[in-house]
Amino acid sequence: MAVNQKKKKIMMKRISLLMAITVLLISCQSGAKKEEKKQLTIGYVDGWAEGVAMTYITKAIMEEHGYEVETQKAAVDLIFASLAMGDTDVFMDTWLPVTHGAKVAKFKDKIESIGITYRKAKIGLAVPAYVDVNSIEELNANAEQFDGKIVGIERGAGITAKTDVAVEEYGLELEHMNSSSIAMLAELKKSIDANKWVVVTAWAPHWIFGRYDLKYLEDPKGVYGQAETVETFARKGFKEEDPFAAKYFANFKLTDEQMGQMLMFMVAYEDQAKGAKEWVAQNKDLVASWLK
Repeated sequence: MAVNQKKKKIMMKRISLLMAITVLLISCQSGAKKEEKKQLTIGYVDGWAEGVAMTYITKAIMEEHGYEVETQKAAVDLIFASLAMGDTDVFMDTWLPVTHGAKVAKFKDKIESIGITYRKAKIGLAVPAYVDVNSIEELNANAEQFDGKIVGIERGAGITAKTDVAVEEYGLELEHMNSSSIAMLAELKKSIDANKWVVVTAWAPHWIFGRYDLKYLEDPKGVYGQAETVETFARKGFKEEDPFAAKYFANFKLTDEQMGQMLMFMVAYEDQAKGAKEWVAQNKDLVASWLK
């Protein structure tokens, strides 16, 4: 009887030991899974509609594939510097060759393009279609109707630098007013609602060309260049460290129709994260092509 009791105790100890080992193994496996979760940091400029939309859509997609995604809102110069320092992984809103050409050249040994998203981008000065002016050369003769100003965006933006050049090259007597992208959009809407003349620094793709009837002013001196590409730039080494994400950004491409649809869809959402998830749910085939 005593022998049986002793065997039972030994058996119970063995069972307890096995259970403890099992719990430990499960715990270790769970910890390993947590450590394996990949991190992705995306920089974007607030008010740059296409960049904000692409960033939040990518965040939604990558989170579905096990990533922890951090978005960093900053001025464009700070984003390029952060890429070069390795603190930011990618920036999806680089415009070349004109808009951000000088900024890319500054960090050319520390950052690199990993994908071209869109090939028909454009920057310049734009006015509502009802404005009876068609060229930058006609601005001085109509300066009073524009209240003597060009409504611009933030300092540091590529289009801001080019507009300063345009003011000098064309000898413009209008003052280039800088504020923010959001303030420019508000001034544009206010002017159109009042059927007032206004000239703004503009870029396409942007949802304003879907909402308002605008036209670019002719640029005979070619200050703003021709068609540009919108590209994703990454810190050096990112492609090798994360081949899955690098392939996604290489595949991330939009046609005119897709870009326009995306921008008009996203502008309807104050909560960009929510809008991005809805867009992803409604565009599964396109998303799948980026993940192939």
